[in-house]
Amino acid sequence: EARIPSLGELERIEQEESSSRPKWDNKAQYMLTCVGFCVGLGNVWRFPYLCQSHGGGAFMIPFLILLVLEGIPLLYLEFAIGQRLRKGSVGVWSAIHPALKGLGIASMFVSFMVGLYYNTIIAWVMWYFFNSFQEPLPWSQCPLNANQTGYVEECARSSPVDYFWYRETLNISTSIDDSGSVQWWILLALTCAWSVLYVCTIRGIETTGKPWVFLALCRLSPVTAFWLRLLQRAWGPSPGARRALPPPCPVVAQPVRLAQDAALTSCANVGWLCGHCTPWAVLIDAASVHSNNCEMDSVIVSVINGFTSVYAATVVYSIIGFRATERYPRSFSRNILTLINGFDLPEGTVTQENFAEMQQRCNASDPAAYAELRFQACDMDTFLSQGVEGTGLAFIVFTEAITKMPVAPLWSVLFFIMLFCLGLSSMFGNMEGVVVPLQDLNIIPKKWPKELLTAGVPCLVIPGFAIYNTRRAGSYWLEIFDQYAAALNLILLAFFEVIGVVYVYGMKRFCDDIAWMTGRRPGFYWRATWKVVSPLLLLTIFVAYTALLASSPPRYKAWNPRYERFPSRQEKPYPGWVLAACALLSFLPTLWVPVVALGQLLARCREKTRDPLQDGRPKPRGGRAC
Repeated sequence: EARIPSLGELERIEQEESSSRPKWDNKAQYMLTCVGFCVGLGNVWRFPYLCQSHGGGAFMIPFLILLVLEGIPLLYLEFAIGQRLRKGSVGVWSAIHPALKGLGIASMFVSFMVGLYYNTIIAWVMWYFFNSFQEPLPWSQCPLNANQTGYVEECARSSPVDYFWYRETLNISTSIDDSGSVQWWILLALTCAWSVLYVCTIRGIETTGKPWVFLALCRLSPVTAFWLRLLQRAWGPSPGARRALPPPCPVVAQPVRLAQDAALTSCANVGWLCGHCTPWAVLIDAASVHSNNCEMDSVIVSVINGFTSVYAATVVYSIIGFRATERYPRSFSRNILTLINGFDLPEGTVTQENFAEMQQRCNASDPAAYAELRFQACDMDTFLSQGVEGTGLAFIVFTEAITKMPVAPLWSVLFFIMLFCLGLSSMFGNMEGVVVPLQDLNIIPKKWPKELLTAGVPCLVIPGFAIYNTRRAGSYWLEIFDQYAAALNLILLAFFEVIGVVYVYGMKRFCDDIAWMTGRRPGFYWRATWKVVSPLLLLTIFVAYTALLASSPPRYKAWNPRYERFPSRQEKPYPGWVLAACALLSFLPTLWVPVVALGQLLARCREKTRDPLQDGRPKPRGGRAC
């Protein structure tokens, strides 16, 4: 009990620290900061990809359900406990119970691992941004081969945007086993990205507050302008946008994976925020800390996050629809030309209307010659499904759409500025998730300069590990970190968080604190989700997904120009040592929770069995005292 200040002591502490601690200038800046941290690159490229992986709009149904049952309640819980205890992630859980200190350390390690790959994506954005100041754009046409007699074969068989992404940018290897050398242009862009991040976080909240407000306000402006431009053209949002709508009777191929992805996405409000928002609630103006309406804050932030994901998915699918509409006639024309050349047919005898009939005739007349023809897959569903994979979404689909727009370099500059803002604002909060626990743990000497403490250490240490992502196989490892560094860890941390607050800190005490801070007690919805629904759902999803991973080892898709179905990516199994790395990433941060709890237990046992003379109160041993 002594670890947790009373309500009266809390008011006194607020008055004493109001002039010394850093704080937000106003409530609007605080809210925009939270929104800026929640809404990031994942809303633009990860959410639409998850929709695509699970049947388009069918993914939105479990996403919205879990947002209501998990995402919003857990974010409210984190806002409230941080506002009440006014400590960082490690300090909050140490105050609730020393055995829970590992929860704050685990969240710090998740932030560290996310930082290993997240800023690499920002480096890719900067690379595209630097290449946008050209006319024509370098990804708008294929380069010529060495003999200047045609296009480079890899580009001709795929597309200019695919070639620029996989070859000019990543220079990707054909296997994760082939690490390759460091790509200096990506390393240079990564250095620039970390330098910008350091400058923005060098003084903490005093400097990050203003950029956060700007980034939060301008982030969706290019997307909105982009969509309006799409609507003005004949290629509009249909048919791609229709895939973003939930079907009447969705068919789910992998329900366990869908539930895990939906839970992680809906908990993105808390997922990355696990241990991050707790210090933010401390930093509002001291006059209103204890009376801040954290319930309204959590609802507003969660709704904005969910709306942004759905809105971005709609825009993305509109662009995918345009991409498919553009590719469909070109592919059909190639198939017609293949059939004409294969059977020496006169020009104009084969059209889109009679193509199927002519195929049957040619096959009947000469089956052997027909079997040697190589037709491209030519249906709208195939084109709508191609290229929508993780990081490639922004760097392939969007760039192809940009090349079709007037003043393409201008649109490209605006779009990658938007992506840069999305990624940078998320990295601001992610850095707080590393720096604040380091301060709470007193790992960094207090005599060190503030510039080195708040930003220098993480901005120097994390890039040292992230250099591996600049190698030829770096994008494969980035996908591994994206899939395994946060997924299961954040689900487990969210589970331990709600258990720690509701069952260790106490539901009644927590509700009393909220009533003191907001003027009213939490309703039935909040209490039911905190006490039963959220922990049960999180535990069920964790167990089911762990069983799924154990029964079906994960695979990856490699870019291989020698693959017979190229430009489709070749699916390969992970080597055994990579599977071991995946398992380590999936559970390593969370291991801090039981390790610290066990350490606390052993420390208490040693304390009880120590020499009785050490505590100043001699006690008799064996037999009765005289």
